[in-house]
Amino acid sequence: MQDIEPYYQWLHLYSATEDSQSPFYEREYSEFEYSNAVYNFVIHPQWDHFGSPTLYIKILFADYEQGFAIIEMIGEWNDAITNDIMLLKREVIDLMVDEGITKFILIGENLLNFHASDDSYYEEWFQDIEEGWIVLLNFRDHVLSEMKDARLDYYLNFGAELDDLPWRTYSPYSLFDVVDGIMGKRLG
Repeated sequence: MQDIEPYYQWLHLYSATEDSQSPFYEREYSEFEYSNAVYNFVIHPQWDHFGSPTLYIKILFADYEQGFAIIEMIGEWNDAITNDIMLLKREVIDLMVDEGITKFILIGENLLNFHASDDSYYEEWFQDIEEGWIVLLNFRDHVLSEMKDARLDYYLNFGAELDDLPWRTYSPYSLFDVVDGIMGKRLG
């Protein structure tokens, strides 16, 4: 897992460490010291720790005028034991919503497992972004199955073309346009 880096091809367009509105503003990273781990597997130091011992993220892009963010994830999303949704909501999402982000694209191809608890933080997130949405891109089938079993599909949008979207082939704005178009059809 230490070789899996967050997607860096958009760094010339956006860096959360240089964005004063980002929860990770002015964060410094080591290229040589691997201190973060998912259980006993170290991960690349470019991933952002937000309080969870098993889930890490990277804000790949945010546009506050258009109100969207693209966030890549790695590790295990565990609401049952470590209440990862509460940590994610309080330490990252709430701050971004306060800055005007209402549309979230979460990329989960490096998310290994999901363990559900209750849906209260998902409901709160959903209510916080009345005109927005939360989209899951390229999550593994067993992770989506767990989310569906927990009835999180009321709050989170996934499935069909969102499960296998070649997101790396797009610019951030093009990806947003594609996902926004899909959501327009689903919600319209």
